[in-house]
Amino acid sequence: MEPPSVSAAPRLSWDHPENMPSQPTVRCQQPSEALLSAVAKIRRATFLHHKNNSNWPPPDEALPAPPSPPALGPLTEDSVMVSGPEHSGLQAPDVLSQPASDLSRQSSGQTIVDPLDVCKQRPRRSRRMKRFSSKWQSRGSTGSSSAPALTVDRLRRKHCRLLGDQSLVQVSSNSQRQRYVTKDGKCQVNLGPIAEKRRFLSDIFTTLVDLKYRWFLLVFSMCYVLTWVAFGAVYFLGAWIRDDLAHYEDPQWEPCFEKVNGFLSALLLSLESQRTIGYGYRMVTPHCPEGVVLLMVQSIVGSIIDALMVGCMFVKISRPQQRAQTLIFTKHCVICERDDKLCMLLRIGDLRESHMVDAKVRAKLIKSRQTKEGEFIPLEQSEINLGYDIGEDRLLLVEPQTITHIINKSSPFWDMGAERLSKETFEIIIILEGIVEASGMTCQARTSYTEDEVLWGHRFESCISLEKEAFRVDYSAFNKTFEVQMSPESAKERSERASVTSH
Repeated sequence: MEPPSVSAAPRLSWDHPENMPSQPTVRCQQPSEALLSAVAKIRRATFLHHKNNSNWPPPDEALPAPPSPPALGPLTEDSVMVSGPEHSGLQAPDVLSQPASDLSRQSSGQTIVDPLDVCKQRPRRSRRMKRFSSKWQSRGSTGSSSAPALTVDRLRRKHCRLLGDQSLVQVSSNSQRQRYVTKDGKCQVNLGPIAEKRRFLSDIFTTLVDLKYRWFLLVFSMCYVLTWVAFGAVYFLGAWIRDDLAHYEDPQWEPCFEKVNGFLSALLLSLESQRTIGYGYRMVTPHCPEGVVLLMVQSIVGSIIDALMVGCMFVKISRPQQRAQTLIFTKHCVICERDDKLCMLLRIGDLRESHMVDAKVRAKLIKSRQTKEGEFIPLEQSEINLGYDIGEDRLLLVEPQTITHIINKSSPFWDMGAERLSKETFEIIIILEGIVEASGMTCQARTSYTEDEVLWGHRFESCISLEKEAFRVDYSAFNKTFEVQMSPESAKERSERASVTSH
């Protein structure tokens, strides 16, 4: 059966305005990245369909000769997609929401037109067509809604980042890593809902000291104001019960509270009595014993409030947390060789001339891991030895001290080389403790280093020089490092290589 003859479409001259089609117009935009991905998925689905439904690979004699590519003829209205105000631009099929089987059926039942081949047949367009094409393209360039997929992917990335699996998550350069402890020593841990809040009332002194200054000053003021108002109300009630208010102008009346004719005067009596101002105008007379008892109770309550509030204020002002602002750490810690041993180094300095007494340093490694049984342990803490077994953790912090951690078999960095160190996810917490010489209170300063802040093959520059009759510390070189030639092998690999060489 011969195919029906089809007459060729007449070729129009696009250079003459009278031959230009008024509606529709021909438009082909450049394929986007999403379109290229969709076409690749369609081709892959077609390949899998033929692979599953036929003998693959076919014998050599059964392979048909590759068909010759058809010659590209003149571009007609039927060979391209039509665009107009009611049509969007070149759209890619929604292959992300369809299974591979549907794609295979679609690809096997009909011929798939590659949009890349269509765009290769770009015609010459006039200025009018370019202007309309740019307008329609801007209208049709709307992003698809993929909020559920992004939510699931975000949760998976958070879990993988907490676990430390860098093969499953890729952190962009502009994203900031969540730290356990900030560089200035603040812990980034938020406590959830606490059911038994009455436990904080059992230690009311610490609770008041831990309050922020605005809340502490509010509590401090309200304690005095409420007691003044409460006892003023009691004075006013006693004067009203004894009928002192009605006989205020009677010179023959013996009142319980002298010169109290209202609540405001009773409040002034309470304030003057508790603060022991003693103007000598308002007073408690000896004509009523209940007034004397009330004055004694108010004096005792006022002394208790003074002891509590003044003590809290003194402790809060003299807390050694501000002393930690003058204890500095280097921005990076380095890994280099010292006496043929692989060591991790960091530097600590004190900016004040009044030194820390009994200063000592310790370090913790924060790293999440998964056990062999499948249990996930988030933020596991392990000790980093800084020489506490031989006393090197105790410091005389007169000048900047370099803290050394020898990477041996007991070190968590034993099998970490330069390449693995850059792929790991961990955080090193440095804690410096000591007694403030001026106040005798214990001070603690903290900082942290992430895997990006550990420099492999670097050393610190010297910041101490000798002057006339003294040593000079140059804090401008405190954070400066320089690179040294060093092997990227881990301490474990170095030990194995040395043992093989010795045998």
